[in-house]
Amino acid sequence: MKQHKTQRKAVALISGGLDSMLAVKVIQKQGIHVEGINFFTGFCVEGHTHAIRKKHKDKQKRNNALWVAEQLGIKLHIVDVVDEYKDILLNPVHGYGKNVNPCLDCKTFMVKKAVQWLHEHDFDFIITGEVVGQRPMSQRRETMPIVAKDSGGNDLLVRPLSAQQLPATLPEREGWLDRDRLYDFSGRTRKPQMALAEQFGFTEYAQPAGGCCMLTDESYAIKLQDMWHNRPTREYELDDIIMLKMGRHFRLAPHLKIIIGREEGENNFMQGYKNQFVSIFPTSHRGALCLVDGEFHSDHERDTALALVARYSQGKNAPEVSLGIRQIDGSETQHSVTPMPAQAIKKEWII
Repeated sequence: MKQHKTQRKAVALISGGLDSMLAVKVIQKQGIHVEGINFFTGFCVEGHTHAIRKKHKDKQKRNNALWVAEQLGIKLHIVDVVDEYKDILLNPVHGYGKNVNPCLDCKTFMVKKAVQWLHEHDFDFIITGEVVGQRPMSQRRETMPIVAKDSGGNDLLVRPLSAQQLPATLPEREGWLDRDRLYDFSGRTRKPQMALAEQFGFTEYAQPAGGCCMLTDESYAIKLQDMWHNRPTREYELDDIIMLKMGRHFRLAPHLKIIIGREEGENNFMQGYKNQFVSIFPTSHRGALCLVDGEFHSDHERDTALALVARYSQGKNAPEVSLGIRQIDGSETQHSVTPMPAQAIKKEWII
């Protein structure tokens, strides 16, 4: 009696970008059953800033990882690693990239989690969309073996887009995959990926532009480092890292930062935190909500904050603006100030 050939199963790290999308398709075309896995660290752009701001209201809002899985017809497993990821960010063995991105440690961590998932769900190997030489920290030829070794992925880790640039993995040696049908992409150019996308009929996909991680963004990195510098410890919660994406941030003193909403969507979102922060809001004119991170040590600090908030209201050219200060317990006080002129805003306040 003829035995049926066992269909091998692969789990793919799905970021939502083009590379992981292509990597899955390449493996699917070899008859492999693929499911995706996406790790939620809290630092992804999607689902926060773009979804909150009113100026993005006409843009399609989607989770790119879910969208990619839908296009590929695969199941996607979203795994919350916010707490586990803290140690990776705070204590990266291989250090940070250009900003506060622990890319090599991050990739190793995610592949390690995928290895655990693979064994728990009886899958055969892991695939990623990594390309040799594409990222300066985690995708260099000399660092890619580090990811494979330190994660425990070893030769169960397949990079379909660059496989022919790398040693053969177990799935290739065992004949589960045909190495000749894998690719040899390398370098920073996106042209080979774009050509392959056209070949596969993918007409829409997320643009790379540094990936979706906020830790690679210079502006966000400055805010995060400021938060760490002005707190007793570098510990953080999910709310902390979300708030760093919101509003204009002014560091008035080591113990005092104010966050002023930039537009209606942010103001509405920040309203949800008014029971956790002291808040300031204009009452005589339309204007932005402000959250106070810290406490006022003097009337001067309070009045400086009030004048800044007035500056970002529709009363910025008025001789006086009335504002309310709401305490966490709900009690309120009223104040009137002259809006701060633009030239009086100190550069060292702006973060």
